[in-house]
Amino acid sequence: MKIKEEEIKKTVRKRYAAAARSGESCCSQSFFCCGSQQEPLSDSALAVGYSEDELQAIPAEANLGLGCGNPTALAGLKPGETVLDLGSGAGIDCFLAARRVGPTGRVIGVDMTPEMIDRARANARRGGYSNVEFRLGEIENLPLADSSVDVIISNCVINLSTDKPRVFREAFRVLRHGGRLLVSDLVLTRPLPVAVSQSLDAYVACVAGALTREDYLSAISAAGFKNIEIVTEKNFPPELLLEEPRVQEISQKLGLSPEKLMESLSSVVSLSLRAEKP
Repeated sequence: MKIKEEEIKKTVRKRYAAAARSGESCCSQSFFCCGSQQEPLSDSALAVGYSEDELQAIPAEANLGLGCGNPTALAGLKPGETVLDLGSGAGIDCFLAARRVGPTGRVIGVDMTPEMIDRARANARRGGYSNVEFRLGEIENLPLADSSVDVIISNCVINLSTDKPRVFREAFRVLRHGGRLLVSDLVLTRPLPVAVSQSLDAYVACVAGALTREDYLSAISAAGFKNIEIVTEKNFPPELLLEEPRVQEISQKLGLSPEKLMESLSSVVSLSLRAEKP
């Protein structure tokens, strides 16, 4: 049975609200994970592409270990630009972007979880970020005017959307002509077994909702973007999605052998890409 859209949204919001309140990743509320439960959050961030200098320059509370890349490092941000972060969470990428665009620039984070917005705003106050704001909203219906931002970034969030083509159409709408889209996300090299693709736990962990690489790129192109370029692509280790002690437990829950479960998770790929609005 296909998972209902509203059930997905409710579960995603609940899990990420818990992460915002606890200051921990969603791993503690899910069978599947989006980063190792055994590693400090700083180690998880370093593993996906952040530097020590970047992590030390922002409030520690902004890093919840939820990303799969570092899109701000690829954006080539310039002083004075306006940046939008889709699914901004506790604000890690917004604060990094704010350093690059400077006091004449502006950074806007959009997230659908009120608890995340509250945490991000508290982090902004704590860090004195006067050029950053956070707005409650869904990335399928962005609370921004047409052609109002120069750059859009997103970090392991679009795969959680139940309507990814609409997300890219909205991104295209709010970008100015010549604007840039920089995304880090998880995609699939092949379809998942039905048992995994219909698991809410796997959806929240950015697995079950992931598109194949081809479908993901096609959705960006269909929205109108040009010069689409995959900058980096690498396998996302299955052990970061499901800790070894839980393999037997979850394979039984899903009706798969442990070998089949881990083989299916090996199809998950982390990629970073850029695209432009003509």
